[in-house]
Amino acid sequence: MELNNLKKLSIQISLSGLSFCILNSSDSEIEFLKRVDFKSKLTPGAVLEELQGILSKEPLLSQTFDSVLVLFQNELSNFVPEEFFEEQNAADYLKFSSKIIKTDFISHDKIEASNCINVFVPYININNYLFEVYGEFEYKHASTIFLEQILKKEENSNDDKVYINVEPFQFEMAVVKKGQFQLYNSFEYVTKEDFIYYVLFAFEQLKLDTETVMVKLSGQIVEDDELYQMLYTYIRFVTFDEPSKNYNYTKADGVNPQHQHTLILNSFN
Repeated sequence: MELNNLKKLSIQISLSGLSFCILNSSDSEIEFLKRVDFKSKLTPGAVLEELQGILSKEPLLSQTFDSVLVLFQNELSNFVPEEFFEEQNAADYLKFSSKIIKTDFISHDKIEASNCINVFVPYININNYLFEVYGEFEYKHASTIFLEQILKKEENSNDDKVYINVEPFQFEMAVVKKGQFQLYNSFEYVTKEDFIYYVLFAFEQLKLDTETVMVKLSGQIVEDDELYQMLYTYIRFVTFDEPSKNYNYTKADGVNPQHQHTLILNSFN
């Protein structure tokens, strides 16, 4: 494969939407970036139909890629300290915090920066379809990328920070105290009041000061929407979390604001 064809594809999959990103790694050019949000939370079967429709209509997604990474974004995950992890007991780490069934396939990622294992349930129907389309590919839980990048940024920090990645109907929160991983959780919300309740509850439980702690936002949130306004009403320092690497975007549409795509843009090694 020629150098100028070293293209990587990342696909982010949740029950509330899909994201696609193509990176030409030879010149750090983002050649394609597309996000599709659903009007309601779908079933894995309905998400597969949406995915099939998009891939059939978008020729750029049908080319050959040097690598393909699929990110599953759902609440079916849990972090386990590596020293306690036993693969044969993977279901046990999930059953008390997630609704799983006996037939669910369970996978796991290693979070190098924190010596922990992210145990999760991927959508096997979607994996099977993508294997037919692309052949072999790698898949991870989206929270693995979310947390790994945060821990890299905060490795030598002396401050406490809260990171929130907002999606339709759910958001993820990670808390780092002086570079040390304290909390990751995913919350479902309907109203802005639901959203701020979970955020402030985490602040209270972890004894975080709303007057001093920086909150860094990514995903589907902008300054003039009600979630941001609600957050800024109660928390003094709020900013947006930009992607970790600088890419060229001359060929991609709909990139700005970049923080809305931070998670998928951070998925490229």
